[in-house]
Amino acid sequence: MNAEGPGSDGEVAAVVGAVAIVHGVDHAGPVGAEDVWVAPTWEDVVRDHSARVYRLAYRLTGDHHDAEDLTQEVFVRVFRSLATYTPGTFEGWMHRITTNLFLDQARRRKRVRVDALAPEVSERLPDLGPGPEREFERSNLDTDVRAALAALSPQFRAVVVLADVEGLSYEEVGRTLGIKLGTVRSRLHRARAQLRALLPHLAPVPRVPAVPAVPRPALGLA
Repeated sequence: MNAEGPGSDGEVAAVVGAVAIVHGVDHAGPVGAEDVWVAPTWEDVVRDHSARVYRLAYRLTGDHHDAEDLTQEVFVRVFRSLATYTPGTFEGWMHRITTNLFLDQARRRKRVRVDALAPEVSERLPDLGPGPEREFERSNLDTDVRAALAALSPQFRAVVVLADVEGLSYEEVGRTLGIKLGTVRSRLHRARAQLRALLPHLAPVPRVPAVPAVPRPALGLA
């Protein structure tokens, strides 16, 4: 599968031309000119976001093939939803789609299938063959940590990955998952407690204060 986009600029415009995507804003106009939202081409969306989406998908699923399936499904959803995208944080929008599709997939208890897609959609999806970014991601996510994350419930895993791995703020996690700030804090607290129990060997070792040496009394001469 390749990442080639539509065959002509006109076809691209038909898909994303009416979309105001903040990622493609061009502020280079003269002072006082109105800001013009410039929608990126499909190639731009794939190039700029496929690695990030795959990274999040892999951290959520813990499996290369499941991450590929989830990433493909994310881009299908993006492709079909661009016309309804409300200008905002495009990366946050991608986070929401990826995480919510992961949770939907977990609830269905079956793998996401994309082989029934229309050919014109399939041809526009990113190529997820072996690449340096994916090899780095797989080799640098500790096996024990992956296993511990996989042992968490999908809801707990999602909140930990978003907050502690992806580095989102609690507010951003809440917006991504559609939950209240208090729920974010509660789930994180419980998820971290479970991770500590699953990964006791990674807990910081408390430092024992050094005991000052007691000087030995000088021996008197006979």
